[in-house]
Amino acid sequence: MQAPESKSLTDRSRPPSAWVCTPGLLGLPFLKTFLPDYETTLLPGPRTRAVLGWGLRGSGWAGRAWARQAQCPYVALEDGFLRSIGLGEQGAIGLSLMVDPVGVYYDARRPSSLEQALVTAPQWCDAAMRARAGELMTRIVKSGLSKTNLGEPLDRSLLRSRRRVLIVDQTFGDASIAGGMAEAGTFQAMLEAARLEEPGAQLIVKRHPAVAAGLKRSCMAGADLRDVTLIDGHISPDSLLSEVDVVYAVTSGLGFEALMRGLPVRCHGLPFYAGWGLTRDVMTSPRRGVSRTLEDLAAAALIRCTRYVDPVRETLCSAETAVDRLASFRRRSTAVAGYWAAVGFAPAKRAAVRRLVNGPASQLAYFDSPPRAVAAAHAASGGLMIWAGKETPSASAAAAGFPGPVVRMEDGFIRSRGLGSDFVPAQSVALDDQGIYYDPSRPSRLETLIRTLDLDGAQLARAASLRRRIVEAEVSKYNQGGQPLPAIRSDRPVILVVGQVEDDRSILLGCEDIRTNSDLVEAVRRDYPDALLMWKNHPDVVAGNRRGRLGESAASVVDLIVDHADINRCLERCDTVATMTSLTGFEGLMRGRTVVTYGRPFYAGWGLTEDRLGFDRRTRRVSIDHLVHAALIDYPLYVSATGWPCEAEDLIDALSEERPPARGGLRRWFRALETSAGRMQAPCY
Repeated sequence: MQAPESKSLTDRSRPPSAWVCTPGLLGLPFLKTFLPDYETTLLPGPRTRAVLGWGLRGSGWAGRAWARQAQCPYVALEDGFLRSIGLGEQGAIGLSLMVDPVGVYYDARRPSSLEQALVTAPQWCDAAMRARAGELMTRIVKSGLSKTNLGEPLDRSLLRSRRRVLIVDQTFGDASIAGGMAEAGTFQAMLEAARLEEPGAQLIVKRHPAVAAGLKRSCMAGADLRDVTLIDGHISPDSLLSEVDVVYAVTSGLGFEALMRGLPVRCHGLPFYAGWGLTRDVMTSPRRGVSRTLEDLAAAALIRCTRYVDPVRETLCSAETAVDRLASFRRRSTAVAGYWAAVGFAPAKRAAVRRLVNGPASQLAYFDSPPRAVAAAHAASGGLMIWAGKETPSASAAAAGFPGPVVRMEDGFIRSRGLGSDFVPAQSVALDDQGIYYDPSRPSRLETLIRTLDLDGAQLARAASLRRRIVEAEVSKYNQGGQPLPAIRSDRPVILVVGQVEDDRSILLGCEDIRTNSDLVEAVRRDYPDALLMWKNHPDVVAGNRRGRLGESAASVVDLIVDHADINRCLERCDTVATMTSLTGFEGLMRGRTVVTYGRPFYAGWGLTEDRLGFDRRTRRVSIDHLVHAALIDYPLYVSATGWPCEAEDLIDALSEERPPARGGLRRWFRALETSAGRMQAPCY
């Protein structure tokens, strides 16, 4: 084996070379993002300064031997304690990584970076760091996060005694068991100790999620589990820990999660969190034995010794950002969980929709007929998903008679850079389990959110910041850009009248006497005879994809036609926006413009607009930021260009940096058809 040569002066600008010795590790998602301090290679060479391997797996023995001979560090990589939504064994991508050049955190037989960090905590863990760690633990507990974050709530009917003891099983052969100086027999000893120490208490044994999924073996034989309550399903750790009084563990990370929730923990092995005065321990380590606070432990384990990746931004991030992402991903996973039979979705739309409703616990199947979709949803005990804009009477009848969940889908209000009619895939959708936002004949989920949300100061501040960012970045629904606005030299009030696609569902369902663009223009001229009317057709109409051109009579009463002008320039120059139901009215409100509605859009009737029609149900008066929070934060689902669930802020930042796409709808149509066949895969988060 060849030892590394001395580093030359010409190498100083490059990170040190590191041989990745564990097969398959080079395919780890975000490996280069996690390891900016190394230049990874498939084989060792003269520039190799370190060897990277996965923990202490046997597959890395050659790398460890080479590192010893070359006198360079073997750097062990392991998942962090806040990992993913779902099991790594089932393909869930990890967002945290421990990079340890000393040892491995779960191997108490030798030092590790985490152990050394705790030994030296007084040198680096000051009051500010302890406060940060305490706040981080509070956020983790409040959000109910754990390592893999995909489990069902505990069935409380399983709880019997007033005092409950949780005994944590692990997977057979887990390296942390031997590393924690335990063995398979330790689990039986732990169970017997719990029986002896907790007479009269309900003993609850929790299987590891990988055991519950049938992927690995248990350490606790079924014959040993007499007089205990066995939980062998995939149960949320948070819902379980909130119902027990004490936790018995060998080396499971669930003991650390229990400590964060203030529970006493009794360790029958030597996990990383034992030996610091925080647990009652059967074993001891001569290298530990000093007292550390829970904040010290959290600071070392969650902040100092763990790296995190933000998969949406594809950058390293803080532990706090990782917590926010995981909490958001879990909410998304819950929202789309289950089997969905989808109907009314054009083939070119299907791949993009699949990415938008992708989740580790979701399954989506497309059907061309409502009866077939209903039959499939019945058979799978799933739900029915309908593209609202293409809902047929047959689909409506099927939905009305379906006893399971029914949701309707439409594009979100910040959609993409380019038109859907040009086959540009959507990056946001609304899923509505009550109606759909543009149908005022009945409540929608969005209307209910606006009517019932009680927002605190932080939520309103976020909405205000989001609104300012949208205006500053000049983001709209389609983000096509456009030409400069012609100079308007007039002291007359300027009204921007925005056209729509005349067979749009929002017009068919949300308008009364005024239902065409020509009717709208003539009504605005009657109401504002002295104003300068600036007319802008809908982009789909300008593109020739949909109908809605003005008649000659209506065209003669407008002062300026600005079809190709940037909508942002139009909104800057106008005093008032007049519309039937166009989203431009909402965009005008965000920019402080007066908005006059001649139909019933979702943003009207709340005291923010001048409305020509009435709204019997909408009696609440809200602020623009309340409306922004409901419509842009709570209601839609967003996805990044790479398929990760994301927030409105992420999409706005991405759209503000992209250029409008060139026309080429036919090519995009073929590409959409290709990807709908399965070639566009979303990440398994």
